[in-house]
Order: sequence, then C-alpha cells, then structure tokens
Amino acid sequence: MYERILVPVDGGSETRGAVSHAIDIADKYDATVYVLHVVSQQLVGDAAELEADGKHITDDAVERATEYGVDVVGDVTDGRPSDRILGYADERDIDLIVMGTHGRTGVGRVLLGSVAERVARHSVVPVLLVRSPGLRTIDSEEEVIDIAKAALVDEGCDDVSVTETPYRAANTWIVRAAADEETFNVHVDPATGETSVASIQPRE
Repeated sequence: MYERILVPVDGGSETRGAVSHAIDIADKYDATVYVLHVVSQQLVGDAAELEADGKHITDDAVERATEYGVDVVGDVTDGRPSDRILGYADERDIDLIVMGTHGRTGVGRVLLGSVAERVARHSVVPVLLVRSPGLRTIDSEEEVIDIAKAALVDEGCDDVSVTETPYRAANTWIVRAAADEETFNVHVDPATGETSVASIQPRE
C-alpha cells in the first residue's frame, strides 16, 4: 500500500511519536521512510547552527529507523515549512505523510501546528497526524505573539507586526496584527497552539 513515507521532524515529542508511527508503517509495508527537517525562514539565528541542529535531529530519526531495519533517507532543507514539505513529497513521489500536530515550544509549535493543518489541507496524498498527550498551555503574551506572527508568515504575509496587546476571549487568544497593508485577527488555541487567521475588512 505504501512505498515511500515522509515524516517531517523538529526534535519535539510529537515528531518523535510521528517517527515511531512512520517506522511501524514502513516495517509493515516494507516501505522507505524519508526524514525531513526544514530550517524555517521564520526562525532567527545563525544559519549554520540552525542547519547543524536540523542535521542532528534528522540523524537521530534516521538512526532509529535503521535500528529497526527500515530503509531510510534523511534530508535537511530550508524555506517555508509547509511549502517545502509539500514540494518534497511531490519531488520524491511520497504516498503517505506522517507528522506531529505540534512542534517543540513557541514558534516551534506553529512550525508543526498550523503547518500540519496546512499540509493536511493541500496534500494530494494521505496525511497521518500524530498527537501526543500533555500539550503545554500557552499562557504568555510573548509566546502567543510569536505563534501569531509565524502563522501569518506561513500564510504568505510579509512585514508582520502586532498592533494591539493580545487578549484572551473565551477559549482562544486573539492577536491583532498588520501585514502587507492588511489587518488580521489571529486566533490561537491556548491548549494546542492551533491557529486561524481572519482578514479584517475596513469599514466603508
């Protein structure tokens, strides 16, 4: 049924769970696992260090698959995570994507949070989303701002800025932000980090 399985990784607990699922499926179907780490354009830091960190994360997943006797390929690339994951799947003729629903913390959660949602929406092959228990609640303005900005960047926005202090309403954070001469409300789930973006139309 499956010959080539893609699992994006960032080193978080949910991506480790996704790797385990991918290995189990590959073992069952005698498939090859492709482990991919994307050095996101959203992250700030030394490019060489980010790439080295990504290689370490990828090598760890490759080693786990090898120990189980599963054929595995590891790659590190850069770009917008959802675009690169979908592009890589197309380039390698992947027939199943397995990924965690969230990343590590802060922006990292979004990289495999809203990204997972975007990949699931646009993928032409099946996507298996792996959720781990015990997700950390988002309780700081700084973290929710990082998540909201990253969500807008992943939607293709540039020059993102937060224009008002984030606030809690019922079971969501709401972040007002501006980008590309438009205004948005970004809703962030405090329990999961999942986001939804709504454009605010100016009053006539």
